[in-house]
Amino acid sequence: MSKRTSGDLSNVLEIANPNNLEGRDDEEEVFEGSESDSAADDTPAIGGDDFMNTDDFRRLFVGLVSVDILVAMRWLDNKWHKVVEKKLIEFEDEPYGEIYVHGVNDINWNEAHSDARKERMKQVTKVVSLLNITKVGDRACYIASNLVVVDIPEGITSIGWNSFWGCKSLNHTTFPKSLTSIGNRSFANCPSLVKVDLLHTHVQRLGTEAFANCTSLKEMKVPDSLQNFGPIVFQNCSNLVPSDIDVHGVRDVISEVVAYLRSVQ
Repeated sequence: MSKRTSGDLSNVLEIANPNNLEGRDDEEEVFEGSESDSAADDTPAIGGDDFMNTDDFRRLFVGLVSVDILVAMRWLDNKWHKVVEKKLIEFEDEPYGEIYVHGVNDINWNEAHSDARKERMKQVTKVVSLLNITKVGDRACYIASNLVVVDIPEGITSIGWNSFWGCKSLNHTTFPKSLTSIGNRSFANCPSLVKVDLLHTHVQRLGTEAFANCTSLKEMKVPDSLQNFGPIVFQNCSNLVPSDIDVHGVRDVISEVVAYLRSVQ
């Protein structure tokens, strides 16, 4: 875009002034390439689309957008997961076949055994864990009989009581490195579960009956961080622990169980 002096601008504006058009033919044609045509093309536009093509506008636009994006991102970081958690408390907000594990996901005994909950859990084939949570809640996936695979994400430190109790089709579970505790009866009555690998985790305790009645369980890898068991952790797991090893909660017997599991992993 060529630069004009203030004198040039005055001349152009003077030509555009209708008061100076006396005596001219109102229907005078302006031909391409004529002097009048050149003057019309050079008339500067104040604002509008031309201003949007200037560097000043671009700098202004980028500055405003950058500030808006930063503010929005900060707001979302603080608020988004809370909004989602509140929204997903009701069952009807969850997509068909999915169960959400979020910050307020403990399910009490009465709710877990309600007809509505039982019917809902029959549909569940996928577990979706939201961000910013550290626990899979008590009974979160209780009797989800058609759930086959669970991938517990990094950041989860504990699995609550009865979280996956009675998941009869569950045959594979991935545990995060961050995990430190598996609660009472978390995976009890999961007869399709064949292998549990905790070797890479920081699990310190397995709760009472944590894997009781997992009749197909054949392989259990435990980390050095494991310190204690609750009673009868592996009750009726005859494919995992030989019958001559008592799996009840006596301290020296627990050491025998741990020693055996580490010897075969």
